[in-house]
Amino acid sequence: MPSAKVILHIDMDAFFAAVEQRDHPYLKGKPVIIGADPKGGKGRGVVSTCSYETRVFGVHSAMPISTAYRLCPQAVFLPPDFRKYKHASQQVFKILERFTPDIEPISIDEAFLDITGTFHLYGSPSALALHIKEDIRREVNLAASIGIAPVKMVAKIASDVSKPDGLIEVKPDDVHNFLAPLPIERLWGVGKKTKDVINRLGIKTIGDFLKFSRPNAFEHLGEYGLHLFDLASGIDPREVCAHGEAKSVSHEHTFDIDEADPQKVIEVLFILSQKVSRRLRKENLKGRTVSIKVRVQNFQTFTRAKTLNARTNFVDTIDGHARQLFLDFFKKGMKVRLIGVRLSGFEDPYVVDGLFTHPRDVKKENVHHAVDLLKDRFGEGMIHWGA
Repeated sequence: MPSAKVILHIDMDAFFAAVEQRDHPYLKGKPVIIGADPKGGKGRGVVSTCSYETRVFGVHSAMPISTAYRLCPQAVFLPPDFRKYKHASQQVFKILERFTPDIEPISIDEAFLDITGTFHLYGSPSALALHIKEDIRREVNLAASIGIAPVKMVAKIASDVSKPDGLIEVKPDDVHNFLAPLPIERLWGVGKKTKDVINRLGIKTIGDFLKFSRPNAFEHLGEYGLHLFDLASGIDPREVCAHGEAKSVSHEHTFDIDEADPQKVIEVLFILSQKVSRRLRKENLKGRTVSIKVRVQNFQTFTRAKTLNARTNFVDTIDGHARQLFLDFFKKGMKVRLIGVRLSGFEDPYVVDGLFTHPRDVKKENVHHAVDLLKDRFGEGMIHWGA
């Protein structure tokens, strides 16, 4: 029987805010919120990250910036500096590469590592993790929280529980004892609605769910219940996918004032489609599924998508389908708070879509390439696509 995997999950603590506190010592110990200008509680957008000093006031990531201001008006609000955060992220990932080649980036500040074949070089999984934390602290001056477990989900939960600046190793024989007392919403995929349904069955913790039994889980929740029961049992077959490719490319815009004019939204959609198209070509990607994201005035968020017959990264194709998806969704009286465009459904970028390329598409490729070259040389404002 093969030995258990050893999976490490690393998550940088309050990453954007921590980078700002590192670079501006006067911010250390102060509540810091990275996001849009709150404009005295009337700002738009959401919190990107907040420091731990801010979280004691109830502020959290993805919260409306206006709510964050009401909860913690004394916080220092800063616009995000993604170039700086990306540089810090690259430094962290270079450190991770010293410890294993099997790294699956999840986001700019989070990753899974399969250390099954390398932890013995350091004596134990925890010793390897301590080396990672120490190297990041010494070289990047940032803190990281780490969870170690035989499966990805448990490693992720362990790193969450260990925050801030913590380290928890859950060995195979300890998985059930570790999970049992945790609230049911710690399981992947259990959001508020699912939590409420499960709570009504008298289940509050992961341990309660296991006592509920597998047949009962199926009776009340169907196949999804069986999936959750496996997770509650510490069963998660997902492997660490090293050097994972992008699953989607997207751009979003939050309006300063809720927008009731669909034409204004369409104009923004066109700008977002250009940004998505340009990023796709920079990464040599084409996708088959165009999606839009619409958040309306009461903060309800909707998505609509269409899968195309062929992969694309052309501006007009992306914009045309995004525009139609929005027009089909929009109703008179609706006010739009946020709009986003996404392309997904990527395949191997080196697979040819067909034996023959239409001359029209060759011409489009050439035009897109020429526009990209001009923007690269003279800046984004040098040339714009006609609507």
